[in-house]
Amino acid sequence: MLFRTAAVVVVAGSLLAAQPREPFSLALTGDTIIMQRLSVFTEPSHTRLFDLIRGADAAFTNLETLFHDYEMPPAHQSGGTWMRTDPPIAKELVWAGFDLVARANNHAGDFGPEGSALTSKYVREAGLVEAGVGSSLAEAREARFLDTGKARVALIAAASTFPPHSRAGNSRGDMPARPGLSPLRFDTTYVITAERMADLRRVAAELSGNPPAAGDTLDFGGRRYVVGATPGTRTAPLKEDVDAIARVVRSAASLAEIVIVSLHCHESGATRSVPADFIPMFARAVIDAGADVFVGHGPHVLRGVEIYKGKPILYSLSNFIFQNETLLRMPSDSYEQYGLDADVAQPGDYLDARYDRDRRSFPADPEYWDSVVAITKWEGDRFAELQLHPITLGFKASRAARGRPQLASGADAERILGVMAARSKPFGATVTVKNGVGYVEGLRP
Repeated sequence: MLFRTAAVVVVAGSLLAAQPREPFSLALTGDTIIMQRLSVFTEPSHTRLFDLIRGADAAFTNLETLFHDYEMPPAHQSGGTWMRTDPPIAKELVWAGFDLVARANNHAGDFGPEGSALTSKYVREAGLVEAGVGSSLAEAREARFLDTGKARVALIAAASTFPPHSRAGNSRGDMPARPGLSPLRFDTTYVITAERMADLRRVAAELSGNPPAAGDTLDFGGRRYVVGATPGTRTAPLKEDVDAIARVVRSAASLAEIVIVSLHCHESGATRSVPADFIPMFARAVIDAGADVFVGHGPHVLRGVEIYKGKPILYSLSNFIFQNETLLRMPSDSYEQYGLDADVAQPGDYLDARYDRDRRSFPADPEYWDSVVAITKWEGDRFAELQLHPITLGFKASRAARGRPQLASGADAERILGVMAARSKPFGATVTVKNGVGYVEGLRP
């Protein structure tokens, strides 16, 4: 059995000398929905951003699109939009400096298993390491590894937000396994007052003709309700999934120096910037199992940072590239849901209807267009520093231009880092701003 230590490696009870590890840096970003080339732009705020990413020893993003040429039909259900990007664009991610991509997210199954498999092909051909999807649940769960001159990095990726058809499954040997993504499922309990519970029991009795058993708990309409003083929603991760992912983390920690766990999670607490209860539970569980950093993404807004047992937890890095309005094609379902004639309507018509000509949803909300790039640094086995570099993605720019990241400065940088400071405070972390960069402090036992 192999244990990581600062100065020695313990193998099967014997001591072997180990070379001190060099300092190591890792760049982490949020959701990448890339449709257009990056390498053609030359503004200093653009080039300095990608110099920052390339300057890290390794770099990660969540790849929230698929690479293919429409060889297969769209799935009957999407993750919100049927995502697809021209396959050559995969090389732009390598130009940008990325090495590692998470594939477990709500768009992984937009074009079924074949679309996911083709994406894996193009991702690997570009030289990127991916994790979070596979031809079976075991394959989707497993860690994938990046070898660098300074450290070996493991990536484990899962999603709590996904259409049911996207979830991978295993085979018991009598039929093929189901391809898909690595899931983190969770249980939800709805807390209501005793008065409301009595009302709900009356409704349940009227609808079913069979009065439910008395007590402070009621399962009704596919939901679980409990009596409590303060109404609200409680969530907890499914133990089966946490235990399975933790086993992979423990194995990866024996095979690599840096272990990243990625979670794509839209679910929120009281507001969209607060993670649902089950997310901190899961993040801390994988740190306990041996992960070195947890990175969340999915709600398209920034969430706070926590330092747990000396390890960084980033609950959401929001968007990194957000070009979800320049898709080449969309299926008939997209047009029909807005009452458009699918035979004559064009993508621009769909976008006008979906966003009410930029008066609602993503185009109208500035919070979706602010984000950060996190630079994490280790000295030997010790986590040493977390930097937050603010970026903007072009709020109020044209559809053709918005969604491309650039380093923020001035009032934009101050606003973004102020948001991160406020949202990290409940987790016991302090963000100190120096020269337009946030530095996270605050150890929590």
